This record gives sequence, structure tokens and C-alpha cells, in this order.
Amino acid sequence: MGIKQTLDVVNELEREGIIARYAIGDAVAAYNYVEPAVTEDLDILVSFETKPSGLVTLDPILEFLRKCGYTDFSKEGILIEGWPVQFLPVADDLDREALSQAKPIAVRTNGGRVKARVLKPEHLVALALRVGRPKDFSRIAQFLGEKAVELTKLRAVLERHKLLPAWRKFCARTGARDPLAAS
Repeated sequence: MGIKQTLDVVNELEREGIIARYAIGDAVAAYNYVEPAVTEDLDILVSFETKPSGLVTLDPILEFLRKCGYTDFSKEGILIEGWPVQFLPVADDLDREALSQAKPIAVRTNGGRVKARVLKPEHLVALALRVGRPKDFSRIAQFLGEKAVELTKLRAVLERHKLLPAWRKFCARTGARDPLAAS
């Protein structure tokens, strides 16, 4: 059991056409850029065809996983090889951009390597800012403190997605000097 086997299943969802594209987000994606933080789940941003009504449903994913024997849920995710996995459908332009620009990686594990994609740091920061939980603000501070995000790229993403007011609120709330003011 492990992340390799979990990602093997997610890669199979993509190969089978059940999802069009995916990328790892949130804490597991952040591992690629900053000091690891404890996480209990794997967040997967996914795109797939919508129904003519515009309704997005996870039913094809859940049906595929059920056929593979994955039927147990833990907290917000379905258990795949010991990892609770949350499938988060693309909901807006920020999600769409983040997914389309996700970076291919090879995840090294005890069981070998597995190909995957992770969201880029500027998108991880923008998504954390949009969600706005205390742990998201901590992650933003970590990206800034470890200089793990290019400020000019971050500013461009925040401008495109109209998140600069939220950014200013974040800086004011945390008492941080706004690093984008100088970039």
C-alpha cells in the first residue's frame, strides 16, 4: 500500500478516459516545493467531460473504483491503496489554468517511480488564498518564507483571477510585508 499504487489507479482513470486530465494539489503537491507538512489525504484536481446539462458528476470515477474493489470512504475521500483520495472537479478558470499548466513529475517511492502531475507553486498559493483556511494561510507563508514561489508569476496569476484584494487582506491579517508590492 502506498502513494505509488494510489497514483497507478489514478493514472488508470486517465488512461481509460474516465478523467481527461489530473494533477495533484494541496499538501502533497506542496511537498515538491516546500518542507513537507502532515496530510491525511491526496487531493486530485480533475477535468472530464460535462453532461449537456453542464452537470459534473463523479459517478464514472466512483463506478470504476467500485469495479476495482475500492468502496470504502475515510473522511472526505475514497480509500485507494490506503490513501483517502478527494477528486476535485475543475470549477472555474483558476482551476482550469492550474490543471492545464501542471508540471509532470516522477514520484519516487519504495515501490519505484510513478508519473504524475503536480500544480505549480503559484497556483497552489492562489488556490490556498481562495480557500482561505488557517492551514492554507500557513502554507502560503511557508511558500513565501522558503522562497518557493516566483513572485512575478504569482502576481500575474493573482491579477488574472482577481485575487489581489484577497492577497492584500492576507498580508494585512498576517502582518506580513506585501512581497508583491516590490515585484
